[in-house]
Amino acid sequence: QVDLTESGGGLVQPGGSLRLSCAASGFTFGNFDMNWYRQTPGKERELVANITNTGGYTNYADSVKGRFTISRDNAKNTVILQMNSLKPEDTAVYYCNAIQEVWVLGKRRVYDYWGMGTQVTVSS
Repeated sequence: QVDLTESGGGLVQPGGSLRLSCAASGFTFGNFDMNWYRQTPGKERELVANITNTGGYTNYADSVKGRFTISRDNAKNTVILQMNSLKPEDTAVYYCNAIQEVWVLGKRRVYDYWGMGTQVTVSS
């Protein structure tokens, strides 16, 4: 059974830091690219950061570049989002996502798993 469980959210003052963790189980973690998304009410889910399956490549939304860092530990089936210099506009529910694209007998298949999310609130 696939499971992605986020933790580490909470209330923090502007300028503060939070470290989000996502623990994965039920699939071959090292074969999946991992993403962190966030969503606020009335808005579409936004890709915040992603990391390839080996950890060799990362990418960030412009709004978080220089403040957030994504990393992963394939031995522990965990992906981390370190968030520094937090701003009120970072307030959102943050979701962990695992995705893998494979080709089987000439057909493309996408495996796409989501966690339940963790609330991050940045406020004084």
